[in-house]
Amino acid sequence: MLIGLACIAGITFFSCVPAKEFQTLQDKNQKCEEERERFSTENESLTVKVTELESRIKVLTSQVDVLMRDSVSRSLELKRLTEDKETLSTRYAELQRVQESLMQGNVQETRKVLAQLQKTQEELQEKEDALKELERRLNQRRLNLEQLQADLERNRAEIEKMRLELEERNARLIELEKILARKDSAVLALRRKVSDALFGFEGKGLSIKMQNGKVYVSLEEKLMFKSGSYVVDPKGASAIKQLIPVLEQNTDINIMVEGHTDDVPLIGKGDIKDNWDLSAKRATSIVRILLESSKINPKRITAAGRGEFYPIDPAKTPEARQKNRRTEIILTPKLDELFEILEVQ
Repeated sequence: MLIGLACIAGITFFSCVPAKEFQTLQDKNQKCEEERERFSTENESLTVKVTELESRIKVLTSQVDVLMRDSVSRSLELKRLTEDKETLSTRYAELQRVQESLMQGNVQETRKVLAQLQKTQEELQEKEDALKELERRLNQRRLNLEQLQADLERNRAEIEKMRLELEERNARLIELEKILARKDSAVLALRRKVSDALFGFEGKGLSIKMQNGKVYVSLEEKLMFKSGSYVVDPKGASAIKQLIPVLEQNTDINIMVEGHTDDVPLIGKGDIKDNWDLSAKRATSIVRILLESSKINPKRITAAGRGEFYPIDPAKTPEARQKNRRTEIILTPKLDELFEILEVQ
C-alpha cells in the first residue's frame, strides 16, 4: 500500500513539480526506505528481546510465587516460634522465681551442704594422696623384695657352692690328715729302724733326729773324712753300709746327701777348688757307698754340696766350726698322695 501511494504521489509530484525538486524528493524517499529497513530490523530485534523478557518475566513471576508461599510459611513458623518463645520465657520466669524462693529458704542448708562437700572433697584428696604415696611405697618395697629375693637366691646358690666346696675340702683335709698321720708313723718307724741300724755309732760322731717330718742322720767330719779330703774313712763307710738294708727295705723313702763345711777358706788343693767343691765331692762319695752292691734305686738319691752357707753354729770358734763340718743324710717319705691332694685343691 505504501508503495502504491508512493507511486501515485510520485506521478502527481512529477506532473506538478520540476525535475530538480523531484530529484530531491526521490532522495528523501530513498532515505525513508533505508530508515524503514533499519527500523524494520530494529523492530525484529526488539521483538525477540520482548519475547525473551516475557519469558524471564514468567520465570521470575513463578519464583516470586514460590518466594511468596515460602514467605507465608516462614511467617507462620516465625509466629509459632515467637509464641513458643513467649511460653518458654514465661515458664523460665516462673522457674526462676521458684529457684529464688528455694535459694532464699534453704541458703543455710545449702551452705552447710557445700561446707560438708568441701570437707569431704579435701578428705578425699588427702586419702587419694595417701593412697598414691602408699602405692609408691608398696611398689618400691615390691622392687626391693624382688631384689632381695634375687640376692637371696644368689646367696643360697653361693652358700650351697661353698658348702659343697667346704665338704670337699673337709674330705680332702681328713684324707690329708690320714696321709700325714701315716707319714708320721712311717717317719717314726724309720727313725727307730735307723737308730737300730746305727746303734753302735750314735754318740761317736753320728747323731739321729726327727725334724719337719724327716729323719736327719748327721755324720761329723772326724767320723767320715780327714781334713780337706773327700775320701771316706773306713769307720764312716762302715756306718753308711749299716744303713743300706734299712734304705733297701723302705723303698718309699727319698734320700738327700748334703755336704757342709766351715767358713775357713779352703786353699785350692789338687782337684778341690773351694769349700763348695769339697762339700759336693764329700756328698758324692757317700752316695757311691750307698749304691755299691745295693738295690737302692739311684733315682731316690740326691747329692748336694752346701759349702759353708748352712752352719749349725754361726760362732767363729773352733768348737762351732767343728760342728759345722758335717755330712747329713736326710730321709724323706715320698709325699705323692699328699701332692695329688694339694694339686686337686
